[in-house]
Amino acid sequence: MWRLPRALCVHAAKTSKLPGPWSRPAAFMSTLLINQPQYAWLKELGLREENEGVYNGSWGGRGEASVADYEETVKKAKEAWKIWADIPAPKRGEIVRQIGDALQEKIQVLGSLVSLEMGKILVEGVGEVQEYVDICDYAVGLSRMIGGPILPSERPGHALIEQWNPVGLVGIITAFNFPVAVYGWNNAIAMICGNVCLWKGAPTTSLISVAVTKIIAKVLEDNKLPGVICSLTCGGADIGTAMAKDERVNLLSFTGSTQVGKQVALMVQERFGRSLLELGGNNAIIAFEDADLSLVVPSARFAAVGTAGQRCTTARRLFVHESIHDEVVNRLKKAYAQIRVGNPWDSNVLYGPLHTKQAVSMFLGAVEEAKKEGGTVVYGGKVMDRPGNYVEPTIVTGLAHDASIAHTETFAPILYVFKFKNEEEVFAWNNEVKQGLSSSIFTKDLGRIFRWLGPKGSDCGIVNVNIPTSGAEIGGAFGGEKHTGGGSESGSDAWKHYMRRSTCTINYSKDLPLVQGIKFQ
Repeated sequence: MWRLPRALCVHAAKTSKLPGPWSRPAAFMSTLLINQPQYAWLKELGLREENEGVYNGSWGGRGEASVADYEETVKKAKEAWKIWADIPAPKRGEIVRQIGDALQEKIQVLGSLVSLEMGKILVEGVGEVQEYVDICDYAVGLSRMIGGPILPSERPGHALIEQWNPVGLVGIITAFNFPVAVYGWNNAIAMICGNVCLWKGAPTTSLISVAVTKIIAKVLEDNKLPGVICSLTCGGADIGTAMAKDERVNLLSFTGSTQVGKQVALMVQERFGRSLLELGGNNAIIAFEDADLSLVVPSARFAAVGTAGQRCTTARRLFVHESIHDEVVNRLKKAYAQIRVGNPWDSNVLYGPLHTKQAVSMFLGAVEEAKKEGGTVVYGGKVMDRPGNYVEPTIVTGLAHDASIAHTETFAPILYVFKFKNEEEVFAWNNEVKQGLSSSIFTKDLGRIFRWLGPKGSDCGIVNVNIPTSGAEIGGAFGGEKHTGGGSESGSDAWKHYMRRSTCTINYSKDLPLVQGIKFQ
């Protein structure tokens, strides 16, 4: 996060009751951002000097959520499910519509908080809240459409139908980079399906989790519904482990690193539970010799540099046909030179800081490793001489396509550029990494486009043509393959992950014929 006039001292981890102002020195009170005029808008989100980090119908907790806090919250959530599941889906959709409206009313201040706490530029912070609003709109319509088909039965006087029911309690663990949108994808769809939700946000974006939960809780309470339908536990790894091992958590949606996601998947699978994993991405853009460079260059810049390279869909590899490689690299360097760096709240800025000092260290380590493996840094590669976690957007050329560092996801704005000769080899290079989230080609060749979309093309969950790897719309399913985790969230038929299906055969005749012509008499 960029350096502010005074330290950010509003923490969700401070969860004891708010003492009177006389119990603290005036000098300490003045360091709290919320008490400074330029940050008075934080109070519009219901935030205070100290904010409880556990919500289960009432706010509480002391420090990070304890296992006892978690136990109490799960018990209350399971009881609330009995009420929520009985409400017809279209009525549940109406509640989600109101949540979307409430988010829309706070979109600027909530977007500002996303920018403040996460570090992304303001327009992206506001856009992230808009994504939650959009998925609420989508979920409202979906609430009148979820269900299964009536299938033809081979037996006379019989009906064969699919019945879909909510799974129950959906646990949602989100990451720092999209602290609002990813929760929204899960929450809105899970709610209209008839589930209750338990959210564990990233520890470094806990104020956002608290603010969003306050907005949702008010909508539920205004409708005389239990607020614990959407509960919150701001905790550490012990809470995440408890969620993964808890048989009462019927579905666990986890967004984060592949390393942690694997541990989560194993714990959930050990109890034969359901998990929905959104993990790492080592995404590639491929520019063929017929590509429109007026699309390639801005797409690569946005995909590699947007959110300071901290999206799971960030482009980390750029494959360029050997005939246009040098021209593309030169154009990219000029485009990178135009990137406006600064305070994320400045509307003219395109590029802000990395989220933590640890991210800066990982950036530097990756740059050095790329050099050791034969790469040449043709742009950037250094920490910027300014307050905050700012690093230079970086372009590296000269590596082998299978260089170890190029196969390692580094959550930072580093773009590795490679030459290729033909379609067959570059499709294989796209697929040779362990992750399989997003990919894109730039070409005008219609046959090549459909080969790219086909079984021998990209093996990713997101397969684009002539657009960046990042910037997915909510109407499509979002998810990846291989080490990205599998499963999908957001649109299309992703709602099925949040429900259980029963195949039902109903005999409305007076006879009892058996299937496959079997006689049992």
